Amino acid sequence: MGDAGAGAVVGDDRLGAVMSDAALIRFDNLTLGYNHHPAVHHLQGEIAAGSLLAVVGPNGAGKSTLLKGIVGELRPLQGQVELCGIKREDIAYLTQQTTLDGSFPIVIYDFVAMGLWAQFGAFRGFSQAARARIAQAIEAVGLSGLEDRPIGQLSGGQLQRARFARVILQDSPLVLLDEPYGAIDANTVRDLAALVRHWNDEGRTVICVSHDFAHVREEYPETLLLAREQVARGATAEVLSETNLKRARSLAETHGELPGAAVCSAEVTSADAEHHHR
Repeated sequence: MGDAGAGAVVGDDRLGAVMSDAALIRFDNLTLGYNHHPAVHHLQGEIAAGSLLAVVGPNGAGKSTLLKGIVGELRPLQGQVELCGIKREDIAYLTQQTTLDGSFPIVIYDFVAMGLWAQFGAFRGFSQAARARIAQAIEAVGLSGLEDRPIGQLSGGQLQRARFARVILQDSPLVLLDEPYGAIDANTVRDLAALVRHWNDEGRTVICVSHDFAHVREEYPETLLLAREQVARGATAEVLSETNLKRARSLAETHGELPGAAVCSAEVTSADAEHHHR
């Protein structure tokens, strides 16, 4: 994201109004939603390569919806998401833990190894080098010695460590995290946050949806505040001002009082459709 207008209550201003040559993601009048009802309205701008960005906002603000739009799970109602120099299959996307079935009969080692499926396929054996990578990823998240433990027997923190190990193996330039620290212990939050910083230090772009403002203030230099539309973006300390947070709450309450969001046309131009399938 550019620095122009950082932290202001922006209203109609553009996200990342100053474009740079280092953009990894560009939004062009992006509107995302469900059943023709928008959850994110007319987002315009970019996210720079190498960003460490938090996405925050009230419940129902469109935070998780935005990640789904970036990764391609949701087709835009209007506009488009442009990925610059990467493909959607190159994105590591960690969904919320509630999307995972803990009763699935799989042990930690095999669960983590799924991070290499894109390279090896689901039914091919792993090379010695690949097995070494799996072991290193398990060690990096503090789960060495638990490789044969079924995931159904893990605590919430242990399971999230295993999920982060899988992300390590994906070795992706863009990492999307959706509420990665919900309902886990403080030690695990600390360890995984350090891992996120390490990924960013390696030059990876990390976008994290979070509801924990204290954690965001400590760990994320840039923040995007949503309330179905962009409220503010830029330096975290400025974006998370009381003025901006009050406006976000007001917008969320306004949307909540409406019988339904405005219906957007689902028509997509041929150019948009072609881009969506890149």
